[in-house]
Amino acid sequence: MSVDASAGPHVSVLADELLGLLAPSAGETHVDATFGAGGHARLVADRIGPTGTLVVIDRDPVALDHAARLRDEAVCTVRIVDAPFADGLEALAEEGLRADGAYFDLGMSSMQIDEAERGFAYTRDAPLDMRMGLGTERTAADVVATWGARELTDALRTYGEERHASRIARAIVRERERAPIDTTGRLVEVVSAAVPTPARYAGGHPAKRTFQALRIVVNDELGQIDRGLPAAWRLLRAGGRLAAISFHSLEDRRVKRFLAAKARGCVCPPDLPVCVCGAEPEGQLLTRRSIVPTADEQERNPRSRSARLRVARRLGDATS
Repeated sequence: MSVDASAGPHVSVLADELLGLLAPSAGETHVDATFGAGGHARLVADRIGPTGTLVVIDRDPVALDHAARLRDEAVCTVRIVDAPFADGLEALAEEGLRADGAYFDLGMSSMQIDEAERGFAYTRDAPLDMRMGLGTERTAADVVATWGARELTDALRTYGEERHASRIARAIVRERERAPIDTTGRLVEVVSAAVPTPARYAGGHPAKRTFQALRIVVNDELGQIDRGLPAAWRLLRAGGRLAAISFHSLEDRRVKRFLAAKARGCVCPPDLPVCVCGAEPEGQLLTRRSIVPTADEQERNPRSRSARLRVARRLGDATS
């Protein structure tokens, strides 16, 4: 996630740290799996130069317009893939593309938050949409209008880590019978009324976790991560690097587990005296712990505060 407000400059989260660990250089091929407004991509493009190739993936039509402008600048060769990132990465792996680096900036982009009509923001009234790409048929309003209380409770608890999930779900089912819940403002009213009074004034906006859960459901965000990480890994040459910036624990947990598994090798039970599986590590962790924004960056860009960066390098004899 990065800032692209119309009133100010684009701000890329953890940009210096990402470039330092990804280490792009002239003539290389890199894959930006979540292009957004292209802040990280432009920095990578400058590093790989006119002999390098940058493949950018996104499903958001506004992001694709940004990508087309980057391609027109001819800083490097730019290839644009219009798809959800897991679909795009799997297609690239299937065709045999080899890359020196791939990176993710997970979650929604700030330009999606800043465009009120997209329905991502709980602070401004708009149609309850939340689709990241036009190819997604189901909107957040569809989920709110059709899912039962149990389904909604499970989604809010699993994807929003919402402690008041059941109360909110019951309120949604009850209130939608009185009037449709098809705008962000209406949903905020229902959620705010459903949670206990102390929860409305502690831990941020009372609808924050509900909006997160619906957004993840509508765009299959965690499914995309579960498919996208191994697909990106398949693209890497030996020595290639995979980086991911996450913004909440559900994302970061998946990245951490995936990279740790690639670096672990042996999968034998810990009580066995010797390894019998013969598995060798496929990767080397370049970040033992996640890297977080400096205090200065957090002050300059408050949206960066929850960001976590993890990076690993592929080992072995991956095809060049």
